[in-house]
Amino acid sequence: MDENIQNKENIQEQTLVRMEKLQKLKDKGVKPYGERFEVKDKIVDLVKKYQDMDKEQLHEVEIRATIAGRLVAKRDKGKIAFINVEDRDGNIQVYVKKDIIGEEAFEIFKLSDIGDIIGIDGVIMKTNTGELTIKCEKYTHLTKSLRPLPEKYHGLTNIEDRYRKRYLDLISNKESKENAIYRTKIIRELQHYFDSLGFIEVETPVLSPILGGAAARPFITHHNALDRDFYLRIATELNLKRLLVGGLERVYEIGRIFRNEGMDTKHSPEFTTVELYQAYADLRDMMSLMENAIKNIAKNVFDRYEFEWNGQTIDLSKPFKVVTMVDLVKEKTGIDFDKITDFEEAKKLALERNIEVLPHHTGVGHILNLFFDTYCEDELIQPTFVCRYPVEMSPLTKLCDDDSRYVDRYELYICGCEFANAYSELNDPLDQKERFINQLKERKLGNDEANEIDYDFLEALEYGMPPAGGVGLGIDRLVMFFTNSASIRDVILFPHMRD
Repeated sequence: MDENIQNKENIQEQTLVRMEKLQKLKDKGVKPYGERFEVKDKIVDLVKKYQDMDKEQLHEVEIRATIAGRLVAKRDKGKIAFINVEDRDGNIQVYVKKDIIGEEAFEIFKLSDIGDIIGIDGVIMKTNTGELTIKCEKYTHLTKSLRPLPEKYHGLTNIEDRYRKRYLDLISNKESKENAIYRTKIIRELQHYFDSLGFIEVETPVLSPILGGAAARPFITHHNALDRDFYLRIATELNLKRLLVGGLERVYEIGRIFRNEGMDTKHSPEFTTVELYQAYADLRDMMSLMENAIKNIAKNVFDRYEFEWNGQTIDLSKPFKVVTMVDLVKEKTGIDFDKITDFEEAKKLALERNIEVLPHHTGVGHILNLFFDTYCEDELIQPTFVCRYPVEMSPLTKLCDDDSRYVDRYELYICGCEFANAYSELNDPLDQKERFINQLKERKLGNDEANEIDYDFLEALEYGMPPAGGVGLGIDRLVMFFTNSASIRDVILFPHMRD
């Protein structure tokens, strides 16, 4: 018989048995789906406090505990049983004896299954083998589980099931639960750091009438009340800069971004970023800020500076490397793009190396970026700020003072993966308008990711935006790095999946 069919039949049989137990609970006057239960203790706290006490010490002090959680293991020995109960942060053994909890409660306990949610009130003890245990004095049924959990020792191993049924993944796989908790801690640490520097957290609209703030293909939706189409935002940048014009000076937003593009281990069409803007700052300030933010997470959340990711050991204790895109390409290919001003010459060099040049690639900067993507990106293992991007790739960034072919921008790379993107922000409305016009030209040549002209943003700049630095950081990739996760779907609780 096919293994999948056999498994389904086995689950159906177990579900029928559990349905019968549910009815028996009802017949005994027990609510199968329970009611309020006052939880007084977290399992992790009990373990920390009492793990080092010996059996005799615990017997003398008689410490009471009241916990609730999921029944994840059960060893029935007639009139006694040992079970394990798991809450969000911990797992503990419970000793259940008929003579202690009473015959009626023990009959209810006998109707329990792996996966049920229960409440335990009892006394902390240690078994003869030294295992910290709660001696149950009161057993409370809270929720009946009608489906069997994945098999204990192998857990939920099918990748598709783990992503589609995240609730089972969290129950079965400790690492998934830890990733979810670490994600929250990482975001909180970012917030604490930014707040300590005087930034304020704000919210901006998800629906946007203009495609801007990044180079990406959008999702489009229809607003019925206004009877017009909107884009789901591809960045929070332009609205945050409007707030700089309004005088808020230091702002950041942690929010969902939507880009209607491909999916792989590093990309999800729906993802989370933090974007931050600081008046009177520039790219150097954004380097310092981002490096410190990441090092603070390492220190305050994980208490270490070395991390394994993608088979590499990354050392965050050292200063992050700073290098220009031109120098990286020169190092890998011997070609110095600072000396190339003719597009046809640059295009010829690309074609000689079988690098595809598309119709909207019309400047030397486009070719430089293609060379970087081909030869350099994957080689950036330790944290590296890549600076001086070509102006063609950066419509919202200030020009470098010494060469108008380049802009004052960096991207932060770790293990060949981009984590952050920062600018000395363009605040010249006339220059910005010209950049937008050039983006429209690229769109007409086939670049679906080119920005549209945001006339309201140009008007805002005409009122005066202070010189500023800005940075965007991908939260999902950051969590991937710190939790040594191979796929972005491992750190997004509910990733989108094909049917």
